[in-house]
Amino acid sequence: MSTMPHPKFTQAEYLELERAAERRSEFIDGEIVMMACGSLRHSLVANNLRTALTRRLEDSPCDVFDSDARVCVLWGKLITYPDISVLCGPPEFVDNRKDTLTNPTFLVEVLSPSTKDFDRGEKSLQYRRLPSLREYLLVDPASVNIEHYKRLPNGNWEVSEIRDADSAITLACLGCEIPVTEIYRNAEKYPA
Repeated sequence: MSTMPHPKFTQAEYLELERAAERRSEFIDGEIVMMACGSLRHSLVANNLRTALTRRLEDSPCDVFDSDARVCVLWGKLITYPDISVLCGPPEFVDNRKDTLTNPTFLVEVLSPSTKDFDRGEKSLQYRRLPSLREYLLVDPASVNIEHYKRLPNGNWEVSEIRDADSAITLACLGCEIPVTEIYRNAEKYPA
C-alpha cells in the first residue's frame, strides 16, 4: 500500500484555511498541523500565569493575550498559537486582516506530553529568531519546572531553570516578578 505525499502549503494558503476553520492548527514549515487539546492542569497553569501577568501589566503599555492569539514567528516557517503572548508597543501584523501578530515581546508555552519535544526543540529555535522577542517561558504543568529564556544585550540567549516552588521569576522585559506558587496554584488538584 502506498501513501500519497501531503502537499506543502504556503503561509498565505494556511491563513486562508485557518481563518475559515472551526479548529485551530499551526503552520509548521509548509505543513498544517492540528493543535492538540490540553489537560485541565495545562489550562489552569496557563490561566494562572495569564492572570498574574494581566494584573501586573494593567497600567503598562503591554497587552496580554491568551491562546486564541495567532503569532507569525517566521514567515514561511512557523505560525502558531502560544499559550500566552504579550505585546508591548504598537502591533504589527502579517497582512491587512490584522489578526496575526508578528512582534510579541514575551511568549509562554505550557508543555504537554505530545508537543514538549517540539516546543523545546524546533519551536524554541524559531522563537529565538523572532526579532521582537525579549523573553519566553516553557512551563511544565506536571511539576515545578520552568525554562526561562532571556535575550542578552549582545543578541545571545540565556536560559535558566526554575525548580523551586518558593522562588519567583523576574521578567525584566515586562518589569515584573511572579512567584512560582502563583503559577502552579491549585495545579495539584488535577492530573498531569
